[in-house]
Amino acid sequence: MERAAGAPARTRDRADELAATALLNCLVREVAEPAEPAEGAEPGGPPVPGVLRLPATGRLLRVRPGRHPSRPELLAPDGDWHPLTFDGLVDLTAGELTARTGTANATLPAEIRDSRDVLAALLAAREDAPPPADPYLRSEQSLVAGHRYHPAPKARGGGAPASWLPYAPEAHTAFPLTLLAVRADLLAGEGDTSAVDRLHDDVPDGYRLLPAHPWQLELLGDLPALHDGRILRLGRTSVAAVPTASLRTVYLPDADLFLKFSLDVRITNDIRRLWRHDLHWLGPVDEVLRTVTGAEILSDRGHRTADLGSRDAYEALAVLVRDGLGGHVRPGLTPLLAAAVAEGGFEGDPLEAARRDEHTALAWWQAYLESVVPPVLAAWFGHGVVLEAHLQNVVIAVDGDGLPAQAVFRDHEGVKLDEERHRELLRRHARDGEPAPGVSPVHGWQRLVYCLVTNNLLEIAGAVADGRPDLTPVLWARAHALLADWARAHGDPAPVRELLAAPHIPAKTNLLLRWTAADGAASRYVPLTNPLLPRNAAVPALRLR
Repeated sequence: MERAAGAPARTRDRADELAATALLNCLVREVAEPAEPAEGAEPGGPPVPGVLRLPATGRLLRVRPGRHPSRPELLAPDGDWHPLTFDGLVDLTAGELTARTGTANATLPAEIRDSRDVLAALLAAREDAPPPADPYLRSEQSLVAGHRYHPAPKARGGGAPASWLPYAPEAHTAFPLTLLAVRADLLAGEGDTSAVDRLHDDVPDGYRLLPAHPWQLELLGDLPALHDGRILRLGRTSVAAVPTASLRTVYLPDADLFLKFSLDVRITNDIRRLWRHDLHWLGPVDEVLRTVTGAEILSDRGHRTADLGSRDAYEALAVLVRDGLGGHVRPGLTPLLAAAVAEGGFEGDPLEAARRDEHTALAWWQAYLESVVPPVLAAWFGHGVVLEAHLQNVVIAVDGDGLPAQAVFRDHEGVKLDEERHRELLRRHARDGEPAPGVSPVHGWQRLVYCLVTNNLLEIAGAVADGRPDLTPVLWARAHALLADWARAHGDPAPVRELLAAPHIPAKTNLLLRWTAADGAASRYVPLTNPLLPRNAAVPALRLR
């Protein structure tokens, strides 16, 4: 994809800055080591602030530290620090990872640069695009930077902006869905998808309605079924669908309905297809989730597609039907995407006011903890369910004062089940050779801690304490106290007790995962200093590599 050459220099520079921060975060978390004390300093002293050593190549990198590291510089042989351009940082990373793994990879650097170019195009598009009036939709469409710990969070498959910009949530878009009619004997799927039928009331006899994402149809090209009568084109929906942060999931406000589509584009770690094995487990997982008490969860009701005789077509044309928010968010509350709150910068961001006053900030954090943490713990310890409570799958509903009052969880695809507690259900629905959502108790708890603490609470705490680092230890002391109180009231489960005393928590290795071309579901973790550990507790020195 060509860089947005027509964009102003400030837009291109901002895109470089945001893309560099994501890559630096990955390097700091997964690859780099703290630099040793400077020559002449006391042996065993603290590492040099902001200076990192890339262990495979021995290069020294200096950054402006913080939640969003920036301004990378490289130590040259002459002893001077030289600023690194974004492209220079990409090349430095590629050299380090090649030396570390013994494997070259030309694909990932291209994806990282594509992500930067997408950022430039999005920033330019947003300048003339009015945001939605609804605060919830504004929050869904506010994630310009994307995943702060992924090397290519905004990559769009390398296509020209004209191919994807009309469907980009960050560009404040909304668009009609394409309406297809599938011959009734070829309609396939499971669960309750009746809400789809209300999108159009003029379907030919002998056919059933199947909405499609227009970008996905463009990616699929010329389908033979569209020419031989198996599938008909009926036109477009009369109302616009609003793309949410996940890109392939859209919200129809009038119908209060979410629809999730396949999208044959690599976004972060995966090609975003509705894989048949995942679709198969939606019903069984939903069956379990309906028994979970104390957590508000949007139901993935079912899926609909066309069975044209191949698995490829079945997945490519699938649409998943998900509950809207209306029946789940309590009256008087305003839903907002948690990831948007962590990122900030959108009109209606509740943390803008909270940051002005320490008391309000602490009250906000306490309310967030009380809304999000107990439901996740109750689902695991009470029902053997790992809710994927990362920032994009949590909607936080705030009251009239902007304080969190309720959490709503979504997306069954990432939910995991304790294989011991749900042995019979997993056995009953198992298919030979296909992955299932069952996990061991150890891996289930590790995933819960990653999603809840590393991905969610760590980022929200960073947003609450933005510009106020003195607040950080107070925030985590409160989180520690809430977890300890919950544990005491629920039989003192050992995993919670051990978490509160553990020196480290797991952090996902997105950079290394993509460099080694591992499957997106094959999560690997590195240890990260546990923010829940009391400040006076000793944390052993950590060498990740």
